[in-house]
This record gives sequence, C-alpha cells and structure tokens, in this order.
Amino acid sequence: MTVRIAMWSGPRNISTAMMRAWENRPDCAVIDEPFYACYLAETGLPHPCREAVLAAQSHQRAGVIASLTTDAPAAVFYQKHMAHHMPSGSALDWSRHFRHAFLIRDPAAVVASYLKKMPSVTADDIGIERQFELFQTVTALQGCPPPVVDSVDVLRDPRRLMGLLCDALDVPRCDVEMTRWPAGPRPSDGVWADHWYGAVRQSTGFAPPGAAAPALVGGPLALANAMRPFYEAMAAHRIGQ
Repeated sequence: MTVRIAMWSGPRNISTAMMRAWENRPDCAVIDEPFYACYLAETGLPHPCREAVLAAQSHQRAGVIASLTTDAPAAVFYQKHMAHHMPSGSALDWSRHFRHAFLIRDPAAVVASYLKKMPSVTADDIGIERQFELFQTVTALQGCPPPVVDSVDVLRDPRRLMGLLCDALDVPRCDVEMTRWPAGPRPSDGVWADHWYGAVRQSTGFAPPGAAAPALVGGPLALANAMRPFYEAMAAHRIGQ
C-alpha cells in the first residue's frame, strides 16, 4: 500500500529542498505543487510562468484530487503543497488517510525572501494564516496535531530532523539519502522552476542557515508581525524541540 505524505508549506521556505530530500529516497516519488494551476485559474493572479503553469496542470480540483488519491507511483508518494493554493473552506476529507506534515519558517524571513523575487507581498501571497487554518483542519480530521518542522531546525541539523520527521510519519529512515542529492533539475520540477528554483538546482544538500535577513520596515514589517501568532501556534508543535 502506498504511503501518501502531504507536506504543507508556504513560499520562500525550503519546500523544494525538502522535496529533493524525499525524491532522493529509493522508495519515494514526488509531485510538485499539484494545485498551482487551480489556484492561478481561480484567482487570475499574474504570477511568473502563469501561462506555462496553466498549460501544464489540470485546472479542476476534482481531477487533481483523484490523481493524488489513486496514483501509486512508489511505496511512498510525497506531495509538496502550498497552503495558499488550497482556498478557505476547502474540505480535506480526501486526505483523511494521508500522513500530513507542516513546514514552517519565521514570517520575517519569508517576507524578506519573497520581496527578493516579487515587487510586493500580501498575507495571501505567503499563506501563513491559511497554513495555520489547514493545520487546525488536519488536527480535527485526524484527531491529533500533525508533525511540524521549522526550516531553521532542519538547516541546523538535517540528519537529526529528517530522521525525526520520518519517525513522526512512520516511514523508514533514509538518513544519507535524505540529506544529500545530486545537483541539477528534475523531471518532477514544476514548469515554474526556472523562475524560482535557481539555488536549489545548484544544491547538493541542505545548506547551513544563512545570515539574518535585512530588517523589515513599514508594511512588510507589519505583515510579518501580523503573521507571527499563526507561525508561533504551529511552532509550538514542532518536532526536535
């Protein structure tokens, strides 16, 4: 039976490096942001690579859900999801028997990183509040909080945190495979990779934590502060504390 893992993240996290780690397991296949085209079609947002994404993926949520719940490409099927791609009010009953996990990052770091790629940022763009709502939904659906990993913890001690994550998801550990991987693109990368994945395509593993991001001011600072309670509520459940 295929183990289906749904990892819920936001943008400008280590979500693609995390996908690399899982894809490097010999027993695992991955899928990259399968609801992205649905999100773009529904919102009309002018994201980079918009037309390419719309051409590459289904715009119908029912069809995407069918593939996520019925396809069995490997013993472990790792699904990289962006929280903001799942609109408020969406039922997650289809994932009741999945093993969910949440990847979080300090909101100030997310906002600063997002602004390096995009001219502006809103709460909806980074999805931290929506991620917390999904965390609550999954907790209610499965009767217990799902595992949470903070990106800075992973970067500080990849082998320990990836091992703990595997334990929390009840899959075998693959310590070496999940902390090192070959550089370069993957067929599994979304068509948006040329815009967003430059650093991870050059990577061969989780990089150490970088220097502190420049201090935020004005609207970006207010946004990061507004998102902090949602981040901290999830961080209270992070593994490896």
